[in-house]
Amino acid sequence: MLLAFLLAQLAPWASGDAGYRLVLASANVDEALRGYLTKYDCSAADLNPIGSVSKSDLKKFLLWGAVELGYPELASIAAAPPTAELEPTREGEPQQTDEADMGMTYDELALYGRLRSIERAGPVSMFRALAARWRHLAPAAVAAKVKHFWATHAAARHKMTTLTPAYHAEAYSPDDNRFDHRPFLYRRGWPTQFREIDELAAAMT
Repeated sequence: MLLAFLLAQLAPWASGDAGYRLVLASANVDEALRGYLTKYDCSAADLNPIGSVSKSDLKKFLLWGAVELGYPELASIAAAPPTAELEPTREGEPQQTDEADMGMTYDELALYGRLRSIERAGPVSMFRALAARWRHLAPAAVAAKVKHFWATHAAARHKMTTLTPAYHAEAYSPDDNRFDHRPFLYRRGWPTQFREIDELAAAMT
């Protein structure tokens, strides 16, 4: 990002243009909620056009553009597995994917975000809601997913104090400077809440 800002400053001078350039960020709201971004790197910019848009909605928008705007290559972008390209590809296929690294899907992240912000759910109430919703999973599996989300969210919550300004298209943005005023320091282990989740999961089995 240092290089990006340097080029943004130098570009008008080098071309003789008046004005200035803005640096754009590229992390979506689900990645911000999970903390799946680097503080002061991909999360640092002047403006983030997709900073409060869910990954699911971004894919829908790409598919719409492929059909309605006549850009069929957008469909192949939407179909590609999301990856930060942290490892070399093998036979043209990515070895690293975002969802595998995060330990959750983007659809799950969007659901966690809506429950956390819109429904004001904490760890225990989120577990209760998802145990009722995800009846195809064992209660212990739901508990593991909920605890993984809250542990990783707590560990990365400090990153949300530096998110780039974005238009808030989703009601679950974790941008705590402008939108979400919850605390930004949590105990990652959530000892009381996680113990209650385990007790509830055991009782449901």
